[in-house]
Amino acid sequence: MRGGDHIPFLERGYPAVRFTEPNENYNHQHQNVRIEGGVQYGDLPEFVDFGYIAQVARVNAASLACLALAPTAPKSVAIVNKRLTNDTDLQWAANPEMDLAGYEVVWRDTTSPVWTNSLWVGNVNNFTMKKMSKDNYFFGVRAVDRDGNRSPVAYPKPVR
Repeated sequence: MRGGDHIPFLERGYPAVRFTEPNENYNHQHQNVRIEGGVQYGDLPEFVDFGYIAQVARVNAASLACLALAPTAPKSVAIVNKRLTNDTDLQWAANPEMDLAGYEVVWRDTTSPVWTNSLWVGNVNNFTMKKMSKDNYFFGVRAVDRDGNRSPVAYPKPVR
């Protein structure tokens, strides 16, 4: 039920992210400016942390620069479910970039919120993670160019 300035971009098909402070004060947003019961309501300059906003702008600029330099995320990434095994078979479509060096498979425990491991697999379009069950890990694939720029991770979908 939360919105933000990013919603119109998402509605028009553009990737968008909402950045916010960690502990929002709802008295200072989505309110008509007023004082009620001695409490100031509304989105006013005195409630803005300009140092925090500057840091968010720096993080955004660095993130956008990394994304602009990186290859596109692999497409059609899949976990192939053709055989009953503790191995995990992954496949993906080749990236179009001329400076592509290859791919990394990344994984994490199902309880981890971040990728904790990666394995360079080369310029291939499939790879088998030996003795790593798809039931015990989350997997992803990312493209890497010759300068070491990495794409966002693409999650696999199961296919037969």
